[in-house]
Formats: sequence, structure tokens, C-alpha cells
Amino acid sequence: MPKANSFPDGSIDMAEDVDDTLPPDTPLGQLPPQDWMEQAETKAVIAALTAQGAEVRFVGGCVRDSVLRRQIRDVDIATHDPPDRVIALLEAAGIKAIPTGIAHGTITAVINREHYEITTLRCDVESFGRHARVEFTDDWAEDAARRDFTINAMFARPDGMIFDPFNGLADLGCGRIRFVGNAMQRIDEDVLRLLRFFRFYANYGRPPADIPALLACRAQAHKLPQLSGERVCGELFKLLQAPEPAYVMALMLGQDVLPHILPEATDIGRLRLLCFLETRGIVRPTIAPDPLRRLAAVLHVDAAQAKAVADRLKLSNVESKRLVALAAPPQMPDDHMQPREARRLLYRIGAELFRDLVMLAWAARRAVQARTPPGENDRWTRLLDLADEWQPVSLPVQGRDVIAMGVPRGPKIGAILAAIERWWEDGDYRADRPQALERLRGIVAEQE
Repeated sequence: MPKANSFPDGSIDMAEDVDDTLPPDTPLGQLPPQDWMEQAETKAVIAALTAQGAEVRFVGGCVRDSVLRRQIRDVDIATHDPPDRVIALLEAAGIKAIPTGIAHGTITAVINREHYEITTLRCDVESFGRHARVEFTDDWAEDAARRDFTINAMFARPDGMIFDPFNGLADLGCGRIRFVGNAMQRIDEDVLRLLRFFRFYANYGRPPADIPALLACRAQAHKLPQLSGERVCGELFKLLQAPEPAYVMALMLGQDVLPHILPEATDIGRLRLLCFLETRGIVRPTIAPDPLRRLAAVLHVDAAQAKAVADRLKLSNVESKRLVALAAPPQMPDDHMQPREARRLLYRIGAELFRDLVMLAWAARRAVQARTPPGENDRWTRLLDLADEWQPVSLPVQGRDVIAMGVPRGPKIGAILAAIERWWEDGDYRADRPQALERLRGIVAEQE
């Protein structure tokens, strides 16, 4: 086992060497003080759960991310008390208890606005894909053995002492994402773990990827279509939010994993350059990493195919429309686009979509150019400036103005409004209402 001080940043206080002969439930490190552990709600839940002497430990992501000094999103707690006792302990302390997954030993404690997922130690007796028949246990190592990755199988006591039965600390320190135990068995228990491997690799890993994990993922990739679109989308978006998702998606493509969930994802180069532009190439508050924009970047599709992808991933109506607009727009910005033409497109599609399309077009150009021609980056930047400066405008006249000029209700009104809108656009949206009314009278007179 590696030396404890091999972990970066000094995030944990550990002995110089870790003895392989230590019992599996021996503490191996000490978390520094954590705000989330010290907040009143956390202390109240811990006090309630330990009121009758039970031992509880934090587990999974909150431990992993505390070691890395990352933001903590969810706090999971493990206990050897059965679910009915957990509920009784929480309610006795005046804490709301919700039986969110009581058959598998999970209770959610709600205090103020904080939620804590509390799960009884368990082992899987029989697995049915994402479901399993479980038995409760008081063995911490046995509970850890049923988890997905070593970096998610670490526990921490409320005093910060870390328990690491599967060398998760060492793996976390060198960016190694390993399944707990046999990788094939872990995926066979839950195929979603295959996608979780690549998601965690994108967010926590460093090359090279673990070979047994890759072999298992490749061998079982044909099972991915069994997963619901919502679950695939959830993992895919979390992967796309990683700092450098293009490398991982290229790995998924090479391992014949990506074609089973997203065969349309072939433009890895455009995704890579988009991520560069979002995170390092451009510094402005209106540009931030966006998983849906990144999804559009990697797709090579027409509008109908983009809609099919959205349907398969069970995107919302808003997300679906945006994906189609990004992946297959009727018009793409170009760096040689003149300001007047750019403003016309801004008027028609809005600043947000225009900005996204500029980013996608810029990334596409950079992906195929070995060297950027002089001035090109400045031209793309000016288009983004136009989007940031754009103030939405509305046609100064409406249908009721046409009716007031004696035109009867009917399709002729729409034709007249379309004509004056073209005139207004040709004038770069400068005409005010009096000018527009004057021109409207002329159009009405011309069509009498």
C-alpha cells in the first residue's frame, strides 16, 4: 500500500506508512475540520442517530469530496441501526423522517432546508439489475464491498477519522477510478455503473484509465440500451460538465461504448475546442460551461436526428427545442458576418442562441484549422460583443395599427406586417414608431 503522504495538498493528516496487515476497520486518516460537519443541522442529525449508542459514519461522495476540498452537495450517512429504529430516533429528536427507500434501508432526514440520506449497512444477497434483495448487516467492510468504486467506499466518523477498506485514498490521490472488487460483477449488478465509470473518470480520474474497468465496460456495453433515457441523460450531462469531457468521450468511442447510447456523437474535435473556448479561451460572464451546448457540439445531425436524440434522452420540451436549434440551426454565424447581418440574426433568434451558435461555429473552425488566420479570433470576439450589447427590440407597429388604417381582418394584415418588418430590418431597426406608421400608410396605399 502506498505511503500516506503520497496524497496531494496535505488534505488529510495520516501516518507516514499504511500497514497492509492492519484490520480492515482501522482508521487511516483524519479529515481537517469541515464546515458541513460542523453546521447545526448535521450535528443535530448525528446526535439523534447516536442517542442510544449507535455508531454512524459519513460515506461516499461527502467523504471523497472533502478529501479533495471540493464543494459538498449531498451528505450520506451509514448506520448499523435498522430503518425502523432510525425513524424512531429521528422523530424522537423532532427531525422529520421520510422513508424514501425503506426496503433497501434508506431514510431521508429533513431538518430546516437540509436533507440527509441515512442508510442501514447492508449486503446484496441477490441482484436484479438496478434492484437487489438486501440483508442488513453490522459489518462496515461488507457494506463497502457492495459499492461501485473504491473512491466512493470510504467512511468518516463525525470526528473526521477516515476508514478506507479498499484503498480509495490512494486511488483518489493518483486519479485512478477502480471498481470495488470484480469490475464485471459490479457492472452486471447495475449497468448504470458502466456510464458512472466514465463520468467519474472525467471528473476525478487521470490517464491512463484502469484496464480491468475498461475491459469490463467494453464487454458489457451492449447492455446499455436497457437503461432508461433519463438515467443515460443524467450520467451524460454530468460527464459533459467535467472540465475536459472530450477526452473521455473519445475513450468511450474507442471502447465501443458511446455508439450504444449516442451513435450520433462523432464530432469529438468540435467538443474539445468548445470546452477550451468556454474555460480558457474566453473570459466573460455570459460564457460558462454548458452541458447542452456541449452535447450539441459533439453531435453530427440534421434537425430530425437532433429531435430523435432529445426524445431518446427524455429531454424536456425546452431542452429539446434548444438542442435542435443548436445542433441544426437554419443559419450559422460566420466570423465574416457584418454587424448589420449579425443584428438581423440576433433579432430573429435572440442573444442567448446567437451566442451559443457563435461558440459552436468558432469551435468547429478551430477544430479543422492547424493555425488560426490573423484577425479571426478578434472577429469571433466582436460577434460575442454584439450579443452582449444587444437589447431586444420590437416592431413599432402592430396589427391593430393596420386595422385602424381601414384594412379588414384577414391574411392581408399578416402580409402587410411582414412587408413593414422587412423594411424595418433593412433599416437596421432604427425607425421609430412615427416613421414606421408613415411607412405603414404607404404600404397599405400600395396594396389597395
